[in-house]
Amino acid sequence: MQQMAGRAGAVLRIDLQAVRNNYRLLRSKLGAAQCGAAVKADAYGLGAVPVSRALLEEGCRHFFVAHLDEAIALRPHLPDQAAIYVMHGSPLGYEAEFLEHRCIPVLNSAAQILAWRALAEQKQQALPAIIQLDSGMSRMGLSSEEVQTWLAEPGYIRGIDLQYLMSHLACAEDQAHPMNRHQLQTFKALRAQLPGCGASLANSSGIFLGSDFHFDLARPGAALYGVAPVAGQPNPMQAVVHLQGRVIQTREIFPGTGVGYGLTWRSQQLSRIATVAVGYADGWMRSLSNRGLVQIAGQTVHMVGNVSMDTITLDVSQVAIEHLQPGALVDLISDTNTVDQVAAKAKTIAYEILTSLGMRYQREYLGQTEHTTA
Repeated sequence: MQQMAGRAGAVLRIDLQAVRNNYRLLRSKLGAAQCGAAVKADAYGLGAVPVSRALLEEGCRHFFVAHLDEAIALRPHLPDQAAIYVMHGSPLGYEAEFLEHRCIPVLNSAAQILAWRALAEQKQQALPAIIQLDSGMSRMGLSSEEVQTWLAEPGYIRGIDLQYLMSHLACAEDQAHPMNRHQLQTFKALRAQLPGCGASLANSSGIFLGSDFHFDLARPGAALYGVAPVAGQPNPMQAVVHLQGRVIQTREIFPGTGVGYGLTWRSQQLSRIATVAVGYADGWMRSLSNRGLVQIAGQTVHMVGNVSMDTITLDVSQVAIEHLQPGALVDLISDTNTVDQVAAKAKTIAYEILTSLGMRYQREYLGQTEHTTA
């Protein structure tokens, strides 16, 4: 739903130039390896089409989504030389739609491999695919036992143009975690038995684990959108998101007055309360109740009371009234109150904050070109 400027309760600005700069930084760390991009979940909630077009301008040619429908929606906006990979593979029975829409499955199971092989036989042509191996995350991909079945059957991937072997890191944001090295060795051992094709292991955080993890293709996601890739270290990525909510009204309340559903916060003194037009229906999580921080004119203020469906309430007793007029903008996510900081307050991760951002915001894209709007 497209909102008119000034009419929406909140404004979400997405900086495409920052996305481009983040891509350049990640690519610079990869040496000879190619840098793809995870644009699943509508580019982590920020708009798969404009984000993908911006990345295309930077030379990205490998785009990863989760579902077939995501690939179908994105395909008309990218040229044929840009590959779109579907990480969940094909729902069984829908393999032909991959050919129709020129997208490539990541095959995660024996059943998916057999179905893709059957389509290749029917079409009498080799069909491209990635095959995922489970290196220890126990989520998707062939187990080591299933790889052995593959090796024991010479025609197991007959008709499949195997572009990459792929696996996914479970703990890469924690650089000291022993699972990183374990998964690397497991992936290397499986790949050694299947020589002759490319390999892809590193996600955003995996890029920062070093060249051993880079192989032929990396698949960054969250770091492109400004999320810190390494836990406990300064964030090298540029902020992409700036979220502001509009003040609806302010009021003064007496000591002992409750605020919001359940009256979970009560004033200790004469206080001024501002109501802002953003709530959990917009992805501003209820777990931020009585603990979230926002900024008004550079001044940090506390959220008080429970987050409602459509509103939050702030203790603005120390904020000058000229900054609190109806329609005034409050910084919810900014350079100084980052998505990682908001996530920490919400007791979640930045990925969930971004992918929860709703569609009622007035969305503005900064750094658009003629091509990114095409």
